[in-house]
Amino acid sequence: MNDNRGNLLEEIRQRLETLNKSERKVATVIMRDPNSAIRLTITALAQEAGVSEPTVNRFCRGFDERGYPDFKLRLAQSLAGGMPYVTRNVEFDDSTEEYTDKIFSSTIAAIDSARKTLRPPVITRAVDYLSQAKQIFFFGMGASGPVALDAQHKFFRLNIPVMAYEDALMQRMVAAGAHTGDVIVIISYTGRTRELVEIAGIGRESGATVIGITTEHSPLAKECTLLLSVPSQEDTDIYMPMTSRLIQLTMLDVLATGVTLRRGVDFQRYLKRIKDSLASTRFANE
Repeated sequence: MNDNRGNLLEEIRQRLETLNKSERKVATVIMRDPNSAIRLTITALAQEAGVSEPTVNRFCRGFDERGYPDFKLRLAQSLAGGMPYVTRNVEFDDSTEEYTDKIFSSTIAAIDSARKTLRPPVITRAVDYLSQAKQIFFFGMGASGPVALDAQHKFFRLNIPVMAYEDALMQRMVAAGAHTGDVIVIISYTGRTRELVEIAGIGRESGATVIGITTEHSPLAKECTLLLSVPSQEDTDIYMPMTSRLIQLTMLDVLATGVTLRRGVDFQRYLKRIKDSLASTRFANE
């Protein structure tokens, strides 16, 4: 029995990308309002999801339940146990107080949920690769593009040649020109962007180490040398990315901190020299 056995909503979120189209419809209805879902009959749930009743039953059996009644019982137990993150969609009639609270609450819970899925040995391996890299390239597209640029800003201070690219053609050329000892970090929430999957393959063929910050079991994850898995908690095909970006940024903070610590105490003098160079550009505190 796995450790997340009692945490049904969390398990659904983690496996969302692996479900087929019909089963994802069922999952979306459940995650949108779990409290209402436990009161629906199998017929009502099937109608709301736009699928057949056998699809609902197949979905339930996929989570090791004998059928819909057992699935609803486990769902109710998860809610009663105090789920750390219950999807709370913003509604059109929400007040400022309501939508503000929803966004902050879901963001805090999403980051905490991601923290619980991290595997320290994998982070250690990623820090090993980054610490020993001849040069590092961060690739991201769309909402992940600014995250790649933020990574460049963090890592250039660590005395490692580093660049970030958002353009697919530049990413492809850089990946093709990479060498053994280079590290390419590809940031993609869904892991389903065709260009990035191809670019990851090109990078590995060139001899580079490819680290993916993406969803487990995604096409991109399968092409990477090392996967830093992030949970799928929002459907970026429908909603604009919110928590996904913050999870990515936090993961990069973890990696940058790991590399800094690996540099040792003496490296602090180098970091201080960079920080001190900014002193003359700021007004003094009053």
